[in-house]
Amino acid sequence: MNDNHQPDTAPDTPQVTTFPEPERLLLHMPVDIRNASLMVLAGMGLLFVLHWAKAVFIPIMLSILFSYAFSPLVNWMAHRRVPRWLGSAIVLLSILGALGSTAYALSDEASAMVESLPVAAQKFRNAMKRSSGNSTSTLDTVQKAATQIEQAAQEGAASGGTRGAMRVVIEKSNFNVKDYLWTGTIGLIALIGQATVVIFLTYFLMLSGDTFRRKMLKLAGPNLSSKKITLHALHEITEQIQRYLQVQLLTSALVGVMTWLALWAIGLDNAPVWGIAAGVLNLVPYVGSLITAAASALVGFLQFGSLNMAMLVGGASLVIHTIVGNIVTPWLTSRASRLSPVAVFVALLAWGWLWGVWGLLLGIPIMMMVKSVCDRVDDLKPVGEFLGS
Repeated sequence: MNDNHQPDTAPDTPQVTTFPEPERLLLHMPVDIRNASLMVLAGMGLLFVLHWAKAVFIPIMLSILFSYAFSPLVNWMAHRRVPRWLGSAIVLLSILGALGSTAYALSDEASAMVESLPVAAQKFRNAMKRSSGNSTSTLDTVQKAATQIEQAAQEGAASGGTRGAMRVVIEKSNFNVKDYLWTGTIGLIALIGQATVVIFLTYFLMLSGDTFRRKMLKLAGPNLSSKKITLHALHEITEQIQRYLQVQLLTSALVGVMTWLALWAIGLDNAPVWGIAAGVLNLVPYVGSLITAAASALVGFLQFGSLNMAMLVGGASLVIHTIVGNIVTPWLTSRASRLSPVAVFVALLAWGWLWGVWGLLLGIPIMMMVKSVCDRVDDLKPVGEFLGS
């Protein structure tokens, strides 16, 4: 019998606690990669076409915008039994006459401003000399140092240059006024041609009335629900564009009145005329405010003969445009168009890059149309939700 007793069980081993692995959540994307790639390519192609054919699209969009703006007047005259062709002609001729009379009233001021440019340049030069005095400024010191360095470099190149090398000096061509006049004339002729196209296309759109809407309803299909969706989208586009135009008129009138009062308080001559100019130029985002500020500052410098007063006049105009354009207008536009302020700002950047100044003017109405369509198409509802406020 063996005295060594073997235990029946093995010694105790440490127990390892294991936790069940949590269930993984898989995110199912409702986007097909192939379809998304095709959509990106289609979007890039659309951007190329819009930029390449902007000479065609810009007059069409301007005509549509003007027809939305003036159609209520034509409809009101049509209810008074005035034929649409006559009402449309009366509205367009009245607006063109008002614009022509305003331009004629401001032509004397513009001519005087252009004629006073040499005097303004001389006054500006004298003011800068008086402000700098006889002391040497930092800019003059840097300029002298740069001149001395350039002379030293030229002397070193002349002493250690290659023998037999010929020095070539490129002379700039003289300023030719005829070339610039020819270029400006061609641009003016093109602008007049596009304006004529816009006027006639606006007239035909106002003359057609609800014909375009009825054709869209026919194209929507025989289904009654599709016709209702199309009709609601067209109504919403009309209401939003008209509200947007009302906001633009309100903000332009606000800018005009505030500019008139500010320049009148400063003591600038013809303050009401500058108020009208500021209100009209406010319709062009960003660029109009810069033109108004620069022109009013020039006139203020000519009148007061002081750089401080010129900066006060231009600064007052620029501050008014900045407050109204960056605070009041985006807030009212987002409420009137149901677009988020971020979407409004991004739309201005994108369309301004695509079409320039005309893109700044037409970007928001185009985005209103896009949002109204996206809200009623199932596949495009995420885009409408992204653009909404």
